[in-house]
Amino acid sequence: MGMTMTQKILAAHAGLDRVAAGQLIEASLDMVLGNDITSPVAINEMQKMKKQTVFDRDKIALVMDHFIPNKDIKSAENCKCCRDFAREHEITNYFDVGAMGIEHALLPEKGLVTAGEAVIGADSHTCTYGALGAFSTGVGSTDMAAAMATGKAWFKVPSALKFVLTGKPSKWVSGKDVILHIIGMIGVDGALYRSMEFSGDGVAHLSMDDRFTICNMAIEAGGKNGIFPVDEKTIEYIKEHGNRPYTVYEPDEDAVYEAEYTIDLSALKPTVAFPHLPENTKEAGTFGEIKIDQAVIGSCTNGRIQDIRQAAQIMKGRKVAKDVRCIVIPATQAIYLQAMREGLLEIFIEAGAVVSTPTCGPCLGGYMGILAAGERCVSTTNRNFVGRMGHVESEVYLASPAVAAASAITGKISCPEELGL
Repeated sequence: MGMTMTQKILAAHAGLDRVAAGQLIEASLDMVLGNDITSPVAINEMQKMKKQTVFDRDKIALVMDHFIPNKDIKSAENCKCCRDFAREHEITNYFDVGAMGIEHALLPEKGLVTAGEAVIGADSHTCTYGALGAFSTGVGSTDMAAAMATGKAWFKVPSALKFVLTGKPSKWVSGKDVILHIIGMIGVDGALYRSMEFSGDGVAHLSMDDRFTICNMAIEAGGKNGIFPVDEKTIEYIKEHGNRPYTVYEPDEDAVYEAEYTIDLSALKPTVAFPHLPENTKEAGTFGEIKIDQAVIGSCTNGRIQDIRQAAQIMKGRKVAKDVRCIVIPATQAIYLQAMREGLLEIFIEAGAVVSTPTCGPCLGGYMGILAAGERCVSTTNRNFVGRMGHVESEVYLASPAVAAASAITGKISCPEELGL
């Protein structure tokens, strides 16, 4: 009986020839990640341990991204805790104001994660790095503390679901539409503690930014991780962003999958997740007029340069609708700078949008876009639970950058085609 990609990576990091679904293993880690919300808890837990030194200062990343620049005294204290810890332990990969970005866009950009690695992060969307052919998953802060001290973590080896992607997506269909379609199809617990493994000829038609988006939202289907095969695009990205050695793992022909789904990308349409779950999806053209108060374009899901370019293409020469607030958040400083050099920020500002420093702020209802009772937001973020972006009586509609940008212009949830694009 063969192994999946994920199982092969875990076996290698556990020093075993093979592993099987359900098996408990202890695996060595290549990177341990935390942010300004989760790291202070882990740091406090680590201080209770006998061993209070980190296992490898090069294999820990602390990214201040949720409430940076600090929004209040509590967030300032949290960042100070991380800052002091990073200084004390000489953490190589510490990112603060001026150098930071949204963690799951920043680490791949900096070349800190590569194919074949095992990565954990005290943030549920750590599964993003599966786009690079790595095993990556979110953990709790206590697990992060143990990992910072030992460089290891316990796992139950996940079983897997196989998603065969075929065809080429149409112009305004992106990775966000693909993953929303999948979550709508299998539900928010359809991949519970399973590996979501993607394959098929359609993969070649997805950019790396598309793949990051798809893996980012594996957790929204309950997945332990999402993972893509390592192809020429992956290797090109890895070489462009770093020089670390990588390992390519491929699933065995007789690998076992609990279920297999085939998805024709050419048949997909722009998709929106209605409140209050990512599985509550509807395709464009299947619902009536839904007016909005706010549009957010950014986050660890959709704040990369492809997303920013697409939004700017739609908003160029147009104006944000009256009574609509449009907030654009490039995911890293490098993306912000690239967007500025390409004139994209000018397009947004002239359209009546605001452009923010990189932050997770509005996604989790932290700051930079909180909703009042009765307000509606179309957002490129990853969750739309009750009260996710503010008041419990507000509503969040998840969509792609193309839909969010078009909606900001029309004042209602719209597709670019409605603007003649």
